[in-house]
Amino acid sequence: MVKRLFKKLIFHFFKMLLIPLDGRFPRIYMRMYNIVLAMMGVKMNGTPRYISTHVRFDDFEKIHLSERVVISEKVILLTHDYSVTTGLMALGNTPKTDIAFIKEIKIGNNVFIGMGAIILPGTVINDNVVIGAGSVVRGTIETDSIVIGNPGQVIGKLSEKSQKWESQLAQSSIQIDKK
Repeated sequence: MVKRLFKKLIFHFFKMLLIPLDGRFPRIYMRMYNIVLAMMGVKMNGTPRYISTHVRFDDFEKIHLSERVVISEKVILLTHDYSVTTGLMALGNTPKTDIAFIKEIKIGNNVFIGMGAIILPGTVINDNVVIGAGSVVRGTIETDSIVIGNPGQVIGKLSEKSQKWESQLAQSSIQIDKK
């Protein structure tokens, strides 16, 4: 318990140092933030593209991130579920203390998670997925999916939507970030 608290304090200290870089020098910011996240125990299978400083990591050691992951502001990566205590009490089996399920979250390659999404314990998000802003996601999300809503529902294939986007690029105002 004390070790976890100390780890969180160290994380917040380093995160506060990085906040001025977020948005102004995104490549430098992410190189440094990825190092901090790895030091905290996040398992990296590749290099995430962008993770906001306003993402809530429940338990660093239960999070797996892959190549080119983008996690927007106010996303919560929740690895615990204490509702089991409430369920047991409803059955008349009151435990002596709170009980939680603890489950990992795994995020594949080329995944975009929109602002304010909540990723629940045990979720596996496979490659080439977009999670819409505000979505609440659990379970396994198959490759090439677009997920929106609460509860999160697959509404289509990313590859099909991307073909439509590609045809609209010439007629739209777009922003192209510098490398």
